[in-house]
Amino acid sequence: MTPAARVQSAIDILDLVITAARENGAAADTIFATWARGNRYAGSKDRRAVRDLVYSAIRAFGMIPKNGRAAMVGLAKRDKELAACFDGSPYGPALIEQTEQRSARSPLAPWLAKLIDPAEHEALLTRAPFDLRVNQYSAKRDEVLTRLEGAEPIAFLPNGIRLAANIVIEKHPVWQEGVIEVQDAGSQLISNACRAKPGMIVVDLCAGAGGKTLALAADMANEGRLIATDTNRDRIQRLPPRAERAGAINIETRLLNPGEELDEFADVIGQSDVVLVDAPCSGSGTWRRNPEARWRLTTKRLEQLSATQAHVLRTGAQLVKPGGVLVYAVCSLIAREGRSQIATFLNNNSEWKAETLDLGAGRPDGAGVILTPAHDGTDGFFVARLARRG
Repeated sequence: MTPAARVQSAIDILDLVITAARENGAAADTIFATWARGNRYAGSKDRRAVRDLVYSAIRAFGMIPKNGRAAMVGLAKRDKELAACFDGSPYGPALIEQTEQRSARSPLAPWLAKLIDPAEHEALLTRAPFDLRVNQYSAKRDEVLTRLEGAEPIAFLPNGIRLAANIVIEKHPVWQEGVIEVQDAGSQLISNACRAKPGMIVVDLCAGAGGKTLALAADMANEGRLIATDTNRDRIQRLPPRAERAGAINIETRLLNPGEELDEFADVIGQSDVVLVDAPCSGSGTWRRNPEARWRLTTKRLEQLSATQAHVLRTGAQLVKPGGVLVYAVCSLIAREGRSQIATFLNNNSEWKAETLDLGAGRPDGAGVILTPAHDGTDGFFVARLARRG
């Protein structure tokens, strides 16, 4: 493909991504994969170049561009090489007109910019690091470091490793042996906040595909009960094969019906030592990995998520025994989803108190701790550890 043809392909893909964002359709990764399958003539260098163009445009514009061309023309305003690709060639984009509409760069839409610390705006659009967690019952971190080129220990995590560049980790022996899991440093800290121990009853209420569940299993050394639940069948079904590869044998999975979650917890209501509520949220803390999500979030969606967070928080609280702990987390930098949720919960539930969290990273935020890309180099998370009075 010529450079101009690559730009036109990126414009075509962006048109599909923009439509999908407006209509809650397929994710950008899915759209790009479909394009790659349908355009076999594009070699690996072509695909990589087109993908880089697409994601450069997604990261550059906090508001949804009018279309793919407006986005790419907006990028070309600051990039002479890119602008030269608008040459009107057979497979390239038409020449840029002087009066042509072009998207204006901005990290966030104005309404979102007001909700997130300005110090984080640009950091949210940088490339996220590639972090791993060592399964401590399978290997020692120092051993794994010698087997991974470009790997460095994460200072504030006993089992955390950061790679200098992304690699196809699934082909590496340390992955195939179940020695490591891909997990952002912030996510690892959320698991650490639970302080799960062997022999406990632990519930991961919104487990998803089970990244934090596997970390909890390692902390429990496969001793005790670890119950992983979710309302999404597709997500929870990914956990058993992951658990098998990691050697985690104490995990029970349960599919929940939305609004009727307690029906599946008769055996652990008021008996759990630790309940992790990693609540559904805006995902604003993970926009480095999924920048198009900025285009999908609306005020209405944020209101819906806030109501869901309050619901799962109340549900999780009912599972905790006197003297037990509830850990609430969201991968969000929006106060409404984090510190405000916990402040409301504590005001309405006098039998609960916040415990001080020392994670080795992050800063105090209300009754919890906030982790951010700019300050900590992690995904953005809010986490609070609440104790039920005995």
